[in-house]
Order: sequence, then structure tokens, then C-alpha cells
Amino acid sequence: MNIKITSGENIMQETEEPSVKITEELNKDIENLALNIRGFIKSQISGFKKKGAVLGVSGGIDSAVALTLCVQELGKEHVYGLILPEKESAPSSKVLGAEICESLGVAYEEVPISPIVESLNIYEKKEQVIKRACPEYDPAIHKTSLIFPDFLDQELLNVPYIRLIKDGETVGKYRLKANDYLELIGLQGVKQRSRMIVQYMYAEKMNYAVCGTTNKTEVALGQFVKYGDGGVDLEPLADCYKTQIYALGKHLNINDEIMRRPPSADTWSHYTTDEEFYWRMPMHIMDQLLYSQEHDLPPGVISENTDLSTDKIEKALKHIRRIKNTTEYIRAVPPVYYLNR
Repeated sequence: MNIKITSGENIMQETEEPSVKITEELNKDIENLALNIRGFIKSQISGFKKKGAVLGVSGGIDSAVALTLCVQELGKEHVYGLILPEKESAPSSKVLGAEICESLGVAYEEVPISPIVESLNIYEKKEQVIKRACPEYDPAIHKTSLIFPDFLDQELLNVPYIRLIKDGETVGKYRLKANDYLELIGLQGVKQRSRMIVQYMYAEKMNYAVCGTTNKTEVALGQFVKYGDGGVDLEPLADCYKTQIYALGKHLNINDEIMRRPPSADTWSHYTTDEEFYWRMPMHIMDQLLYSQEHDLPPGVISENTDLSTDKIEKALKHIRRIKNTTEYIRAVPPVYYLNR
């Protein structure tokens, strides 16, 4: 509460402290943010003594923003794009990836990772797990996605489900056992790790650094694969919430189709958004909650920004803390044992 003396009076009056507008705070001074990230990219590439940067280009907003900033700072001749589809990727991913590379004049190459994934029998193993959970599953007619119940509407436990889709319609939803869920996560992680193998193969051949595209929302929630999309040389977006990535995209004039595309890891045959799987709530709500935790904002301010009840805010923040705790090992640097210390 701020205290002030009214002019001409000796009376102390209380005035309410201005409310914090979280989204406005996140999105302010985006032009300067872009310049600072560009400077970070340049200093890291120079410090590594590399000639440029390799990026995996997915057709999503994160890689589009990272690619654009790299081109602006390093020049298009020092940036190389890799489009790394597999047979369960959405067709639009490689189309949009190619479009953003071409619009920036960046040399790029499409390197399908399906042969790597198939060599480890990942698709067949995945089908076996899904069939255990979903007896009616037929890979010839069904697409699949892994989802969690919406947290804000249902406030349910972290119970994962496999969803079967036929002709664009959901025809079944089956709860996964813990062991089946863990196996599926392990199998899916092979895709991101395969992509990183390819990126480093090209980066080392060209004497380039591998530039990551993970944002702050993903870092906070452990929403990346260790030694997959998390195994890079530099992470220029890792201190930018997803909300800020979209603001950067608007500032950088990123393709409208990419801007409108729902964020996704794009590793399931049915396009599964991050809101359905990782966040369990709308992106703007998740970012405001994470920002509130970071800045220790009171429940009243959070409620004013999110339109959530105090009870729902308390449960959501507890849910986020639990996610952070269980994914701490993903963010951690591997412990090293030292002799004689």
C-alpha cells in the first residue's frame, strides 16, 4: 500500500498499489530483448570459435524465432537449417520449416529420421504398448495421441490417456498404466535424440555450433528431452517464456501460419498440443502462473490476471511445484565424482 499526503492537507491517505499486468510485463521492450538475444548468439558462436549455427527447423514458433535471430546476427550464409521429419510428424511441419528457411534465404536440408527410429524398432514397440492399453487399436485406421486431463477444468491427478482418432474424430480414450506410460515416454524420446545426432553430425562437419530452441516455460517444467532437444551448444530462448516467444515472433514478422500453429512436440501420429499434454491448461495461464511464482506475486494479483479463484490458483501452483520437483534431474548438470576431495 502506498501512502501519500494530499496537497494542502495534513491528512495521510492510503492509495492502492497499481496492479501488476503480467502479460504486459512479459511483453514489454521486446525490441531490446531481440537485440540482447542476438548479442548473446554472436558472443557464444564467437566464444566457441565456430563459423555459424545449425538449427533443427520444425515449423514451430520457437525454431522460427531462433532461426530468424541467428540470421539477423550471423548472416544467412552462416546459418544452416535441418528439417528432420519422421513418419508420425505432421506434414505441415516440413512445409512450414522449408518456408521459413526459404524466406530468410537460409540453406537447408531435409533429413528424415524414420530410418534411425525404425532401426531401433521404436514404432513396433510403441504399437505393442498402445495395443495393451487399447484393445481396439488398429494402426491402419487409428491415429494416436498421449494426453492428460485439463487441470483447471477437472483438477484431476496426473493420469495419462491414449486417445484414438479415426477420420478426425476421437473414438476412444484409454487410461495408461504407469509402466506403459514410462515406456512410451522412453520410446518417444528416441525421436528427439535422433534429431540431435543428425544436427551434431552436420554441425561438426561444418564447424558450426548447434543452436537450441527451448524456451523458459519448457525449461521450468522440464519439457524437453535430456540429450535430445536439450542437448545443444547454446540456448538463446531459455530465459523467454512462451508468451514472449510469440511477442518476438510478431516483432520479427514470423509467418502468420507459424504464429497461429498450436505448440507441439509433434511426435504422435495425431497432432497433440502442449496444452493437451504438458501444460494441462492454456499457455497464457501457465506462463502467468510461472511468472507469479518467479516474482512471488500475491494470490489477489494472480487472480486478477488469470480470472482463477484463489482455491484454483493454490492447486495450480502446487501442481506446478510438483512438476518442477519431479523434473529437476532433467535440468541438472550430471554430478561428477572427484577423487581426493
